[in-house]
Amino acid sequence: MSKIESKKMQNKKGILYLVPTPVGNLQDMTYRAVEVLKNVAFIGAEDTRTSGKLLKHYEIFTRMISYHKFNEQSRVKMILEELAKGNDIAIISDAGTPGISDPSNILVKSAIEGNFIVSALPGATAFVPALVSSGFSTDNFYFAGFLPEKESSRFQKLERIKSIESPLVFYEAPHRLQKFFLQLYEILGNRKISVAREISKKFETIYYTNLKDLVSKSEIKIKGEFVIVVDGNLQKKLSDNEILTELTSLIMSGKSKKDAVKEVCGMTGEAKNKVYRLSLKVSE
Repeated sequence: MSKIESKKMQNKKGILYLVPTPVGNLQDMTYRAVEVLKNVAFIGAEDTRTSGKLLKHYEIFTRMISYHKFNEQSRVKMILEELAKGNDIAIISDAGTPGISDPSNILVKSAIEGNFIVSALPGATAFVPALVSSGFSTDNFYFAGFLPEKESSRFQKLERIKSIESPLVFYEAPHRLQKFFLQLYEILGNRKISVAREISKKFETIYYTNLKDLVSKSEIKIKGEFVIVVDGNLQKKLSDNEILTELTSLIMSGKSKKDAVKEVCGMTGEAKNKVYRLSLKVSE
């Protein structure tokens, strides 16, 4: 008796499975994921053509239906009806874990509200290998995923998270990558950065650099899938008196007030208007 059949004996309703799929190498599929996909009533796939290659590789002949962000609302009702009949259903994305920058949140929420079992299998997720190979602290991190497409919203999001001391993890499309790096540099300042390209694929590459060098002389091949990890805000925290001391020291060494303010802002991450007001006390 399979594990799925065992669960079915205890539960008359169907089970909704969220099944991770490889982000690159097809061998990254788990035995359990293959078993689930072979035994469910049908599979909701983000792109049936892309997923068809994976299913063919593992000789999985389960029926697929399309399930993506453009038809998610309309599919939810049908899937819940099938679960109510006792049919197990699996959701997969093109690559990685469903629900991580991929559709399924609405379905999961609706399934929970309908008292259905939701079983998320562990497995491939692109940002985890990118994060652990970045060299940054992994005690805590902030997953930003894809930033909003609207430029003003992107800047607002970066402004909100720039003070976070933990590493920041982003997804970004290749055609927006250069502009994205510039936006990071303008708002976050010069920080260490790790850029993982084509994770788990033949041409997997990880670049270790900083935002200033990346913007001025990027040697990254802009092709494929990317996960970007930026070091957290490690800027020195100073009191007003300490800021004033730094300003005084810089100005006494010959720097202009404008340059001293700029340098201290870069050092501390403090707002420019605050540092400027403190700089007025130096001449006093």
